[in-house]
Amino acid sequence: MGEKIVNYGIIGVGLMGREHLLNLYHLRIQNVAVVCIADPHLPSQQHALDLATSFNWPLKVFSGHQELLDSGMCDVVVVSTPNMTHYQILMDIINHPKPHHVLVEKPLCTTVMDCRKVIEAARKRPEMLVQVGLEYRYMPPVAKLIEIVKGGALGQIKMVAIREHRFPFLVKVNNWNRFNCNSGGTLVEKCCHFFDLMRLFAGANPVRVMASGGVDVNHKDEIYDGKVPDIIDNAYVIVEFENNSRGMLDLCMFAEGSKNEQEISVVGDTGKGEAFVPESIVRLGNRLEGREGVKTVKAEDDRIKYEGLHHGSSYLEHLNFLSAIRAQGVQAPAVDLHDGLVSVAIGVAAQVSIELGRFVTMEEVMNDN
Repeated sequence: MGEKIVNYGIIGVGLMGREHLLNLYHLRIQNVAVVCIADPHLPSQQHALDLATSFNWPLKVFSGHQELLDSGMCDVVVVSTPNMTHYQILMDIINHPKPHHVLVEKPLCTTVMDCRKVIEAARKRPEMLVQVGLEYRYMPPVAKLIEIVKGGALGQIKMVAIREHRFPFLVKVNNWNRFNCNSGGTLVEKCCHFFDLMRLFAGANPVRVMASGGVDVNHKDEIYDGKVPDIIDNAYVIVEFENNSRGMLDLCMFAEGSKNEQEISVVGDTGKGEAFVPESIVRLGNRLEGREGVKTVKAEDDRIKYEGLHHGSSYLEHLNFLSAIRAQGVQAPAVDLHDGLVSVAIGVAAQVSIELGRFVTMEEVMNDN
């Protein structure tokens, strides 16, 4: 293609880090290469090396992210480490003498305060692009629904309902994801994706949040260092937006017996749209034609060369970010640091709402030091 090769480093090569490695391998036709990785966990290092060896990509291995940055080997770093490490790693990347573009996995950080500090630091390095890994936007049926909403086919959006009924949290290195203090809590860790989508569909910022949830089925018989996991496994969350639209999340993490993992409904004053994952279909109807006029379309994206764990969305995320990098400052990342902050803040508000048993305003959360 003629473009200069873009060299990537991956910090954190657990399950998601190796997924990024596979996505970037399938993007090699775009002149990209992963040249180094960093991870203190030896089994994760070995799994990533084995994977890279299988498609003949030599990797330099570092035990820590600072060594990777100091090597000067890469132009872009992907941060896919445990949530509680994001803040310090991002600050080290942003403050490093050599500028690196960054794709950081969701959530941006586990607290609003840490998100704000990262944003403030990044303002001083305008030559660096930072994209947050809220890749659900790119799932073909979700992307199609976003297109429909932006096109005005549903009128003024009034209600957004998102259901995720799925399997429990996977086992991670040192079981870090079993505790709120590490992950930020389920509604931050998992659901920042959905709060990001709600805000996108509503076309407005959130003003207050009410949630009810609990630890009712999963992980109750697990003990780590004498502690029982405290992450919730089901919840309802209501989000009110400044334009008087409303969003609702229905989360259940012991619902493996579901046809679709995600079901999204967006209702405007003139029509309704729905997206289903992994069925990958979109339904669209309007009030005038009623039930008889509902159309069902298959949502596909021919650009996807690797579907992976997220139905091709991670591949499209990388494709989009690469485009922004090559535009050299002309094109902003599709999902920026502010998007990452707000998605975390809604999740934090929901977690606090469950603890306090009341509505929590976004102002409370955003101003909480």
